[in-house]
Amino acid sequence: MHRVLDGADARFHRGEVVAIMGRSGSGKSTLLNLISGIDRADSGEVEIAGRIVTSMREPERTLFRRAHLGFVYQFFNLIPTLDAEENVRLSLELNGVRGTAARRRSAAILAEVGLGERLRSAVDRLSGGEQQRVAIARALAHEPPVVLADEPTGNLDEETASQVLRVLLSLTQSRRTTLIVVTHDSRVADSADRVLELREGKLAPREGSAGQGFADGSRQDLDAERRGMSTERAPARRTGLS
Repeated sequence: MHRVLDGADARFHRGEVVAIMGRSGSGKSTLLNLISGIDRADSGEVEIAGRIVTSMREPERTLFRRAHLGFVYQFFNLIPTLDAEENVRLSLELNGVRGTAARRRSAAILAEVGLGERLRSAVDRLSGGEQQRVAIARALAHEPPVVLADEPTGNLDEETASQVLRVLLSLTQSRRTTLIVVTHDSRVADSADRVLELREGKLAPREGSAGQGFADGSRQDLDAERRGMSTERAPARRTGLS
């Protein structure tokens, strides 16, 4: 039986940007699904902020994911029947922020990503780069400690990808949000604090990457880790293309 992940182990730190690379089909999207609790591993643990995600049952796992994680996908995954501000506001309403407070927060973060004048725009009238900026605003509006990004620049041209990457890094770094990003894009990897490669089911630092840990203790540990995680089956759903 083929193991997608086999004893994969890592620890991520508060405010850190970690890029995960690997060949197509190596299990990168599966890894994000396991971290978020969308899929369940056959063995091992996922711990985020002191909570063992893998021990949660539904609906606890869904509620935890909704409050503590943000997601950015390659193909944006915006709701086409909602305008830009409504797409962002939905993530706040799902976390109990409603009314005027939700509208103000969603408008404010859209202004941060450069879309303050496009609040009422239908998302299918926005460019690819604008749609991804809406998605970034949605992922961060409820101030999660962790954002998972699956090929966030993979559907954009080179110039637009660079602009979107700057926005994503700026917003996560200003909030000290941990960003775990699956990518094939060398520019994304070069912008990360660490680069991990997924090979034969295991994670290892990429040779020559900056990611040799934090010996000076300069980052607060978020305790987002996976200990000995293994899975023998492919996920039932995909969150993007890896």
